Amino acid sequence: MDKEAAYHIAGSYYEACNCEAICPCRRQNDVPGGRSTYGDCDLLLSWQITQGHLGNVDLSGLSVSIAGTYNDDIGDDIWSVFIYIDQAASRPQFDALSQIYSGRAGGNLGVTANFSTILGIKPAEILLDHTAGAETIHVGTSASAQVVRVFEFEGRVSCGIPGHDHPGLTVQDAPLTFSYSERCGFATDFAYWN
Repeated sequence: MDKEAAYHIAGSYYEACNCEAICPCRRQNDVPGGRSTYGDCDLLLSWQITQGHLGNVDLSGLSVSIAGTYNDDIGDDIWSVFIYIDQAASRPQFDALSQIYSGRAGGNLGVTANFSTILGIKPAEILLDHTAGAETIHVGTSASAQVVRVFEFEGRVSCGIPGHDHPGLTVQDAPLTFSYSERCGFATDFAYWN
């Protein structure tokens, strides 16, 4: 596929990490976030694409999830990640989503600039529920997260990942292996394009 091919994807987003709620890297009431709670952040991110395309490849109805880890003290390009692409994707759809989520397609999906190591890009059975207050992620037998309870906060919390301006976690996909309960999650909608 052409690296410069235009893309646009939009839909719902949910993530979970090992930080205490509210994740300190979140922007709170327009005050920029900072370091993660423990200095090491283990994370599971998910996107349900309701509409989208790269060039003439339709991406509507597909899901993507990323499991990863980083340390606050290592530097700017610090994440080691697995990128999971919906197993229902055709080969052209898999390739398009691989380009977008690895950062090779450019655009405003800024989180990809943090990837120092992509451990793999894999097809997976991804089951997402982004219903407010009941969000869940299941990535085959490799990863899962679910909301236990909603954290009450007076004000506005937003994500540092571009396109997001509107909280148990397990990953078992070596070398990523971690499990947490009653930590932090964040949900919103998204739109990315190039």
